[in-house]
Amino acid sequence: MAQRLTLGIDVGTTSVKAGVIDATGQVVAQVAQSYPTTRVGAQIVEQNPEDWTTLINNALAAFAGYDVSAIGLTSQVNTHVFVGHDGAALMPAIVWQDGRAGAEAAALDARVTQEQKLAWWGAPMPIDASHACSRMAWVAKNRPDIWDKTRYVMLPKDYCLLNMTGEATTDPLSNIGLVDNDLNYIPQVFDLVAGAAGRAAPLAPICQIIGKMRNGPFQGVPVVSGTMDAWAGLVGTGGARDRSTVYLSGTSEIMGISSHEVVPTPGAIVFPQCEGVRLHAAPTQSGGDAKVWFAQANGLSLDELTDLVADAPRSSATPLFLPQLQGERAPLWDADLRAAFLGVSRQTGQADLARAVYEGVAMAARMALETLQSSANVCGDSIACGGGGFQSAPWNQIRADVMGVELNVLAAKEPGILGAATMAAIGVGDYTGFEQAYDALAVFDRSYVPNPERVAQYNDLYALYQEAISLNADLGKRLTRVNNPVSAS
Repeated sequence: MAQRLTLGIDVGTTSVKAGVIDATGQVVAQVAQSYPTTRVGAQIVEQNPEDWTTLINNALAAFAGYDVSAIGLTSQVNTHVFVGHDGAALMPAIVWQDGRAGAEAAALDARVTQEQKLAWWGAPMPIDASHACSRMAWVAKNRPDIWDKTRYVMLPKDYCLLNMTGEATTDPLSNIGLVDNDLNYIPQVFDLVAGAAGRAAPLAPICQIIGKMRNGPFQGVPVVSGTMDAWAGLVGTGGARDRSTVYLSGTSEIMGISSHEVVPTPGAIVFPQCEGVRLHAAPTQSGGDAKVWFAQANGLSLDELTDLVADAPRSSATPLFLPQLQGERAPLWDADLRAAFLGVSRQTGQADLARAVYEGVAMAARMALETLQSSANVCGDSIACGGGGFQSAPWNQIRADVMGVELNVLAAKEPGILGAATMAAIGVGDYTGFEQAYDALAVFDRSYVPNPERVAQYNDLYALYQEAISLNADLGKRLTRVNNPVSAS
């Protein structure tokens, strides 16, 4: 068991969260600071990379009095920073929700066969608007001045590691769609975009020490490569155990199943085996983001929104909500999908709409889970859950009822921090691997059991949800053409 403190940093979609973790998995100290996201029109979603590094430095300064053995990082992925030869960002980071490269993605995907995808990734994953090559193709075409100056196209974690250690690296798990099942880059994928291969950072294992802090209160402390937030959080929540099902809730909902068996299934992501773990994952596009959107649009705090849902049971006035506010990832992978309320009546009130948002997000998670169950050939009777979205008891019960299985919630509110700190601890030899670390660090403190009557009702509603998604996809595209006649022509 680890005897020393480790420090985990999570560069999320809305904030930088960091914590010092002890040998029992307890958070000794924690800080979180948010930063803005810029949205322009329907497709452009950007962040300033300097916000991440500034807030990391603030967090490190807050922990200056702790004797930390190692530092681990995790971050949002499919967010890309175009970095110059001097290590500075050349333009705002293109966030994972950004859909500007949709046309480029479709063109690239059309050049790749299903047989190639299965050979490379073990699953027929699409090349979508968030794929690194789609982003590189867009910048090469639309910002050739930036493309010519680009030395690396980096993920947030790796940009921050470069700032902290001076080392340019990345890890194979975070580079979804660029690496094969042996954790190596795929030359044929890079060949899709001229110059892409030369702008990729060298690969390093997720628990490898890639350098030491160059300055600040932790100067000289080893820094571990780390990996993407979804993988780190899923493993930190219980995904290190074979055939386990896990669920992360944050800005998006992320379902995961650990299984060495792979049944090629459209819509699922299958990670290469790493550290003895093979994860099947399905990230949706909108989870907590839909909740935040509704609260802001109605002048409510998140606590007020939760109270509304707690005090208003489902009724005949409760509509069906499709939560695809910014397109959808798993299992549909359609950047053009948009949200909708169906069945709104004169009797529908604010509380009914709020409950529909909670239910719609849960429906999207169920659709993602069913895809994973096919991909992993696993159908468990309980789910290990973690993340900020699981701090709402009414929402947790809704999700248990929609999915029809027991939900067990991790005591640590930030599994990303726990996962990052765990990788740091493994990197310096405090644990032999993830399963040993999980046994020492993971504690669950709440459970939600599905109500059979509500499960039956939600099964009927879910059938309507699946049909509505299909119909809404076509209607949404037609509405976009009507609303944007110039761009659509």
